[in-house]
Amino acid sequence: MHFLLLFSRQGKLRLQKWFTPITEREKKKVIRDMTILVLARTPRSCNFIQWRDMKIVYRRYASLYFCTGLDNQDNELLCLEVLHRYVELLDKYFGNVCELDIIFNFEKAYYILDEFLMGGEIQETSKVVVGTSIEEADTIQEVLGAPRSYPPSLPPLLHPRHCSAWG
Repeated sequence: MHFLLLFSRQGKLRLQKWFTPITEREKKKVIRDMTILVLARTPRSCNFIQWRDMKIVYRRYASLYFCTGLDNQDNELLCLEVLHRYVELLDKYFGNVCELDIIFNFEKAYYILDEFLMGGEIQETSKVVVGTSIEEADTIQEVLGAPRSYPPSLPPLLHPRHCSAWG
């Protein structure tokens, strides 16, 4: 998997995760191309598109499109399952996830994604294990205080620069 994009029916980007290094200029071009390409398709169209040297797999859930770019030899059906599993994880955490949950809690959406995928590959398949990890991270945040205001007196290993759990 090269990238994962979440965008609304209006073309507003809500989440982006890049698994291969590309320039900012190229990222903007890919985002623009994906939104135009996917939003132009009819609802009954196939969810797979050949684009450049990649396969684009997308799926719409409510008002959000989940779109990803794959190598040509990757399995499209497996990718649809990966997208569905991510939506299930978001649903489990937020309780019937909606676009506003992603907008106002984007850091949690990224954290859930990071617990599920790493480097464009599935890291953990179990919803229970990912859910437990997220609950533990929430508990740590509650113990340490507000998630966005890190006190300078944190021990070095708990400081956000040194802890992957902070995303």
